[in-house]
Amino acid sequence: MQKTNLVSPLYCMAEFYHKFYLRINNPVPFFIIYTVCMLVMPAAQAQQALDRKEVRTKYGRISGLRSDKTVYSFKGIPYAQPPVGNLRWREPQPPVPWPEVKLTERFGPSPMQARPTPFGVYTPEFLIPESPISEDCLYLNVWTAATGTEKKPVFVWIYGGGFVSGGSACEIYDGTAMASKGIVFVSINYRVGIFGFFAHPELSKESPHKSSGNYGLMDQIAALKWVQENIAAFGGDPGNVTIAGQSAGSFSVNALAASPLAKGLFHKAIAESGSSTVADPKIKQVDLAMAEAEGLKLSQSINAFTLNDLRKLSADDLLKQRMTGLRPIADGYVLPSPVPELFKTGRHADIPLLTGWNADEAFISDYKNKDVYLADAGTKYGSEATQFLKFFPGGTDEEAKNSQIEVSRDLTFALGNYKWATIQSSKGKHQAYVYLFKRKPPATPDFVKYGAFHTAEVPYALGNLKYFKRALEEADHTLSELMLSYWVNFAKTGNPNGNGLPKWPAFREKEAEVMIFSEKSAAASMPGKEGLDFLYSQMMK
Repeated sequence: MQKTNLVSPLYCMAEFYHKFYLRINNPVPFFIIYTVCMLVMPAAQAQQALDRKEVRTKYGRISGLRSDKTVYSFKGIPYAQPPVGNLRWREPQPPVPWPEVKLTERFGPSPMQARPTPFGVYTPEFLIPESPISEDCLYLNVWTAATGTEKKPVFVWIYGGGFVSGGSACEIYDGTAMASKGIVFVSINYRVGIFGFFAHPELSKESPHKSSGNYGLMDQIAALKWVQENIAAFGGDPGNVTIAGQSAGSFSVNALAASPLAKGLFHKAIAESGSSTVADPKIKQVDLAMAEAEGLKLSQSINAFTLNDLRKLSADDLLKQRMTGLRPIADGYVLPSPVPELFKTGRHADIPLLTGWNADEAFISDYKNKDVYLADAGTKYGSEATQFLKFFPGGTDEEAKNSQIEVSRDLTFALGNYKWATIQSSKGKHQAYVYLFKRKPPATPDFVKYGAFHTAEVPYALGNLKYFKRALEEADHTLSELMLSYWVNFAKTGNPNGNGLPKWPAFREKEAEVMIFSEKSAAASMPGKEGLDFLYSQMMK
């Protein structure tokens, strides 16, 4: 058991003796030492008590630390049993209750994945800590302010990482700033890669639901159930929960909005750069049978012919295996059908939505020059190539490069979020609000080329610029205050608008007004809408 580190009289006396008696060659009477310690100790203990807060959860008592003047953090709270051994590739199980007070002062281990290494524009604040990293990763964190008696809105953050990496311990995911605005901020871990999205015929056979593969999504759902059961003890309102995520976290938010298992566990959604709302009908969506075939192929290639063989493999050995398509699938249980179909047929959550994308988020390593770009456009779009080039021109090499960035961004991120907002605003009972993040964070010459890159908006929206290792300007801090206010207001009411803030219009497909976040933020007609509509029309042919 971990115990509270209270100041003891013996420790106090030892410190006093060391600091004073050993520095002067004159003995100090013991009763003087004892008297001083008895005077100092209560004040020290009182301060330490103020710096700690104890909360009783359904599974046991926990003790957190003050992370700001009024905010307490509780890190590394188990919301499920460790998914190791026989629990590897199983639905998360409730945690085992603990009898003593559990210190929740440090993040739990990040999910099993490759060691974090900075790459491209992604400096360490965007990455998980170097350690610990473990299969034993199903922990969450809570930040809450010790002020007021009213129930506070709850904001649950789901990280990105392409479903193969990421974790809640990234510096830019700190919840202090949002908690200081009256929100109970929760960040969660979920299994990634082969540990979170591995399907296999034998796994489906042993499952009571006859499915496999969506363990990472089931982790997220288990964490949301934990929130429903426990968040009131932290001052949170289980009836006012917003789920929010970026990149794979945004795709997760989208999948949770479509999953019947998550129904009623949240009430609003924030999706930053990621949505599976639409898909090219010419490309078959990955279903359980396809994922099982890939899993079977892998297991046979490493001579693991039974589930017992697979579960005996070390996490490091599994991590070495190369698999594609490790992401949510239509497994018939968590997702009864592909996400696009669930949205098309209205089988998704009708909730307030805040969504958007960044101007320069694209992952392209090799740009085509204008001649190759124009030739490819003619091959792909035929008689409609002229129309395509109207929206994505390639008159020069630089223009062709910029158009390639825009096409990649639109097909990977913007189109799905745009269409989700369109569906919500036209068919739902609740409003959708759309943004475009155009601020290019101040950068060194090596980083300037990335512009308003993928994930750049996160430290702004969560109020965490203090962790953003860039030469930030006053405009950046002003923008962060604005975005944080919008995100907080949305979590509270489902509407980002508030006193003193520029008006953010609800989205309507015809007018297509969005909030542009830049040096001077304002609402405007959505840039690039015609190009998005063209790409969508081609996809649906």
